[in-house]
Amino acid sequence: MPQTTKRVLVVDDSAFMRGLVTEIVEFRDDFRVVGTATNGVEALERVRALAPDIVTLDIAMPQMDGLAALERIMHEMPRPVIIVSAAESADFNESAVRALELGAVEFVRKPSGPVSVDLLVVRKQLLNALDTACMVRFGHRGRDAKVDPPVRAQQPRPPVRGAGRVVVVAASTGGPRALAEVISGLPADLDAAVLVVQHMPPEFVPTLADRLAQISALPVTVAVDGESLLASHVYLASGEGQMRVRKMHGGVEIEIDTGDPLCAVRTTADSLFRSAAAVFGRRAIGVVLSGMGRDGAEGLRAIRGAGGGAIVQNRATSIIYGMPAAALATAGADRIAASDEIASAIGWLLAPGRRVA
Repeated sequence: MPQTTKRVLVVDDSAFMRGLVTEIVEFRDDFRVVGTATNGVEALERVRALAPDIVTLDIAMPQMDGLAALERIMHEMPRPVIIVSAAESADFNESAVRALELGAVEFVRKPSGPVSVDLLVVRKQLLNALDTACMVRFGHRGRDAKVDPPVRAQQPRPPVRGAGRVVVVAASTGGPRALAEVISGLPADLDAAVLVVQHMPPEFVPTLADRLAQISALPVTVAVDGESLLASHVYLASGEGQMRVRKMHGGVEIEIDTGDPLCAVRTTADSLFRSAAAVFGRRAIGVVLSGMGRDGAEGLRAIRGAGGGAIVQNRATSIIYGMPAAALATAGADRIAASDEIASAIGWLLAPGRRVA
């Protein structure tokens, strides 16, 4: 827990929601609301004037919406931002994923009303998000990091073939932003399959896959149980079961295990990484990106123990350095790289004569 009181700016065009969020924030003695704003323009003014430690930000607001304000905050004066927004709009999932890609720490749904049954759930989620925000440290690349990779033009696809090598990726808080840089940097002829575990609500995963597909030279899809693992393809874990790889019928296929007790917690990268080590051995690369906790650390050790390669995101570009730090301490790494250098590091490990043969 933080040792000093964290100063919070609350941004929402609804007076009721500003009051409710303020009440929730100040439920804890270690957080204090130092100001409010009713739209994105006011939010930017208040951030400059008050220098809050944390900002809670609505999306649908007049004059300047929350996504535009978030992008400006992250570019000009980076700090932890928690999106607190309603889920009624048709593009809710798209907005949520876009906010996370821009660098928001968490996305919390607003309660459905002042006496709604979900109010206690929202209170718990927001307080947890505030605790997470206290762990965020923006490195020196905060102002310069690419938050909007260009949409990639369609490129000729290499012949469809089974994957002989695999890259497995672990990501959590701060992951969507890092993934946008990593996946957009991979070449169309990447001689490996890429499997990603991004900790997020399952309903957001298809939207994340669509977004990454727009900026990737590789096809990006949500993994399906039993499908063959193909080279030059990116697969995202659905979040509805443990994603693993297994040998079947002379090839390798994806397994989604919904009966694993760990699924009650979340889909874990460790489970995927261990299966990659068992199936691919030294032809596997593990990548651990920004996130809280230590998921991926033991799995990365299994990959290195099998002779495979390891890449860890550096501290300066990690929104939360928990997972990379744990992976580095547990397994070590062949490369410690900035988020926009990880695609090149993957290519380096896949090159002839390197670790992943």
